[in-house]
Amino acid sequence: MTAKTTELPSMANWTPQSWQSLRAEQQPQWTDAHEYRAALDALRQKAPLVFAAKTRALTEQLARVANGEGFLLHAGDCAESFAEFSADKVRDQIKVILQMSVALTYSTGLPTLKLGRIAGQYAKPRSANTETRDGVDLDSFRGDIVNGIDFTAAARRPDPQRMLRAYNQAAATHHLIESFTKGGFADLAQVHQWNLEFVGTSDEGQRYEQLSTEIDRAMRFMNACGIDLSKERQLHEVDLYTSHEALLLGYEEALTRLDAMSGGWYGTSAHLLWIGERTRQLDGAHVHFLAGLQNPLACKIGPSATPEDAVALCRALDPDRTPGRLTLVARMGATKVDEFLPAIVRAVKKSGHPVVWACDPMHGNTYQHESGYKTRHFDTVMTEIAKFFGVCHAEGVWPGGVHIELTGDNVTECLGGGNEVLGSDLDSRYETLCDPRLNARQGLDLAFRLAELMRG
Repeated sequence: MTAKTTELPSMANWTPQSWQSLRAEQQPQWTDAHEYRAALDALRQKAPLVFAAKTRALTEQLARVANGEGFLLHAGDCAESFAEFSADKVRDQIKVILQMSVALTYSTGLPTLKLGRIAGQYAKPRSANTETRDGVDLDSFRGDIVNGIDFTAAARRPDPQRMLRAYNQAAATHHLIESFTKGGFADLAQVHQWNLEFVGTSDEGQRYEQLSTEIDRAMRFMNACGIDLSKERQLHEVDLYTSHEALLLGYEEALTRLDAMSGGWYGTSAHLLWIGERTRQLDGAHVHFLAGLQNPLACKIGPSATPEDAVALCRALDPDRTPGRLTLVARMGATKVDEFLPAIVRAVKKSGHPVVWACDPMHGNTYQHESGYKTRHFDTVMTEIAKFFGVCHAEGVWPGGVHIELTGDNVTECLGGGNEVLGSDLDSRYETLCDPRLNARQGLDLAFRLAELMRG
């Protein structure tokens, strides 16, 4: 997927609707136009899911990361589910992110910026519009916001009402995030309580318990020195920002609002929106639409991207070279990082765009196991991260973050890790709607190993 580097659509007359005149990839074929318009009209009447002030705060935090003053932990579900939604699942997802961020921050001395693939990650790009089983062709499953995963004509019909259900679930998820992160659950005094039961008995869990004990000791020491920790907000609550791939442009347009304070347009479905590898065409609708928003943005960069493509995308998405505005997420695959990433990093650095460099070590390393399940191996994930760090250091840029698909559930979808998941384990708890995710043990293992890379 190579982005064109000429004839960038004009931004002079940009509106939330102007993307409609451009080619938009990965859009469902809604069968009832009236029903689709009615759903979008209903969404336009809904309250924003996020507000401009906190979105601007995320841009400021990302600017610090771009400057080497922090690290971005971007993590969450591959595809959120309607059927599996519950307060417990949201809590466990937050637990894993809190554990990983504590391990990173305590081990490296750098603040960890927490960004979830949560409260909106309902749509998935597909490599084909249809799926064939036993000679039957049906629409591909595009995520719960579009259609159902069951292989029936009724389930696979794109249903615009699902966008309203996605909005309602996202709103409930935002409420839960606020309750958990600001209501005492994220208090550092609860650091021991974040250890999920099935994680606590593992090697990673025991290592985390040791770290938690050290944090307790440090806090007692500060108290003994007369420091009033009750006044330090950062010890008692955290900021967890939300993000998702801005795939369904009708949904994103309907949730775009004009901010009275700044006079700019904001996508209010999430704090950060990103463009995927399949929709990063420079002259396409996704790049044009997101370029007109004031949100911080991210763009996935795969091995088919050239240095010229990357620089052109920076010009389109970050024309003013605003620190924190743009994150480039390399998703090369462990065998291709050394070949393709250095020239891209070098070109973007020379262009003067102050991007956050992040690594998605998941999507380029997916393969079909002999059992028939899609999977990834933990060691390959870590290999790509290590090579990403090596390239960034060699080119003189800060390796600013990772983009990880994981869950708080005790799934068996990715092989390897400290408490190794074997090929024979894949069918025991393979629950993802789309791509394989790290479980909480593997996520914590990754955080400790990542901290060692950062210290090195």
